[in-house]
Amino acid sequence: MRMAQLTDAALHWREDGPPEGPAVVFANSLGTDLRLWDAVVERLPRHLRLIRYDRRGHGLSSCPPGPYSIDTLAGDALELLDHAGVETCVFVGLSIGGMIGQALAVRAPERISALVLSNTAAKMGEPQMWQDRIAAIEADGIAALTDMILERWFAPGFLQTEAHLPWRHMLERTPQAGYVACCQAIAGADLSATSQSLTQPVLGIAGSEDGASPPALVEATLELIADARFTLIEDTGHLPCVEAPDAYAGALTDFLKELGHV
Repeated sequence: MRMAQLTDAALHWREDGPPEGPAVVFANSLGTDLRLWDAVVERLPRHLRLIRYDRRGHGLSSCPPGPYSIDTLAGDALELLDHAGVETCVFVGLSIGGMIGQALAVRAPERISALVLSNTAAKMGEPQMWQDRIAAIEADGIAALTDMILERWFAPGFLQTEAHLPWRHMLERTPQAGYVACCQAIAGADLSATSQSLTQPVLGIAGSEDGASPPALVEATLELIADARFTLIEDTGHLPCVEAPDAYAGALTDFLKELGHV
């Protein structure tokens, strides 16, 4: 198990592929850990250096006291790049991971050669919605909201199978304090003004049945960014990398080919 000791957090991270390969860094969604990308990583070209990590407050990473901010989480990602010796990378962020990617690409543009903004936006929901979720979790725990969250995460057909159960367990095992602190980060973030200055190549990915970041929300963010392109993965929700890993890995591989990494 690899741990990166940062300024005020310790991040659990994993690396697959040769250390000299083109680096692709993955940042996962709220309530998940780096296993979110398992099925995608195993479908990508073997010469790539594929790096995943558990955001602070999630998985096996430490859980410093909140609240967090997107800028703080982007700072963690930048320190992880330093720790891993990554000079430049393609950054793939899903949901809050995509918000981290946007902030990181503005903060350190020389380190992010391209962005994949998956099931995310420059602004996700209204602050009151997040405050209501935080209050419900503090009163009754994450498990009380699991069914509602999963209905936003997955298309109905997937939810009717046992394949969704590991994700239910992962969500409910997320440290409550870390989940709440990341909710506070999303509630306080509107990246619209800064994301429109992005100059890196950007691929946006959405799931047709996503109840957390509908395709129109993803597209609205991409419209802020010059020459961003959009891919819709049909019959998937908020985590298309789980429901349709072949399609997801295919879209990512095509993008990497355009960048000259494949």
